[in-house]
Amino acid sequence: MSTQAASSILFTHTTPQQGFKLLELPSELADLLTSKEAPTLELKSLNPSPSQSTTDPENRDYVNLCTATKTYRVRQVHSSNSIHIIRPSDSGVQRGDINIVGGEDELNLVETVTAIAKCGSTLELHTPPEGFSAVPVLERILPVYEDVEEVGKEVDIDAGDVIRRVFADVPVSQAQCERGWIEVCGFVLGRGDGDVVGLCRRPSAKVKLGVWRRVLEGAVLQGVDLERQFLVWDLWKSVLEEDGGSPFPRALFEAVVRRVCEGDGLFVDGGLKWASIDKASCTQWVGDTYLEAMAPTAASGIGRSEFLNAWKDLLPESWRNDVAFSKLTENSYKHPDPTTICFVDGADRQKIKKNVSTDASAATAAKKTRNWHELFKNQKRQKR
Repeated sequence: MSTQAASSILFTHTTPQQGFKLLELPSELADLLTSKEAPTLELKSLNPSPSQSTTDPENRDYVNLCTATKTYRVRQVHSSNSIHIIRPSDSGVQRGDINIVGGEDELNLVETVTAIAKCGSTLELHTPPEGFSAVPVLERILPVYEDVEEVGKEVDIDAGDVIRRVFADVPVSQAQCERGWIEVCGFVLGRGDGDVVGLCRRPSAKVKLGVWRRVLEGAVLQGVDLERQFLVWDLWKSVLEEDGGSPFPRALFEAVVRRVCEGDGLFVDGGLKWASIDKASCTQWVGDTYLEAMAPTAASGIGRSEFLNAWKDLLPESWRNDVAFSKLTENSYKHPDPTTICFVDGADRQKIKKNVSTDASAATAAKKTRNWHELFKNQKRQKR
């Protein structure tokens, strides 16, 4: 209404008011939505579980807004100022019905505006300092695959479809779901009870370690060079028994291989064909996995020298000199005493990260204004 001809305009109010929710978008998301190839957005929340405590802050109801690659937490923010949603309208008002208080200014009924809603709060999209990950959710919902797997009825399924249906209830973006699935070595077993989650598994640390040890031994015996690109089928044949039997499911084998490989396109339907192992990622993963399998708690801590030697034995010969405590994942281990080492699980690591990030973000959060009149004032200053 910045071009109105009259010096005054009529402001009216409708009854009943309409229900509106205002969503404040980050600039990068606003630019994405106004681009020629605007993406489809998803609103996702965690499937409630009867075993979850509703009083636990970690289990409170929430909803995330997800693009294909990013996740935003939707949260309600109350404002000190009411926000009116207005639209041009003459509202059927007659000039004789209007009593103008003070002055004889011309009133242009054509340029009347009407308040159709009043919002006392807004919705904003928030990304916590620690970011979002599918790993904690997948670790909680996927059954663990142990050394001795239960015998169940085989189900004829499309593994890709099963995984997509599992991701539908994981409240992060598709790309983050895929990364999390690879990180936990998730795979579709094809048997189980219940919903689609019951058809999937994530291997225990001991199972992952056993699969990797078999892969390393098979590669040496069959001449598969793990330091170069290789056919996954050749590596699979190297781990088979003499009679052609498999020591573990093919899907589990591919999940472990996928976890230590490099490059994009690892998450594909139909299985892996070619692969190339990422040296740094593989070295770190083997060390983390061995520690989790052999020393999961402080009470089960193992000697530092013993750990380093065992870690070296689980790597290709030319990688052995790269082994060092600094190559382990940050905050993934601790020393119960001067001579031993043990694993620190993901939940405890998240607590450490949150404690570190809280102090750093407190000052920034305090400076951020949520008053709309301040936001508009800043915008006006920038335009001048």
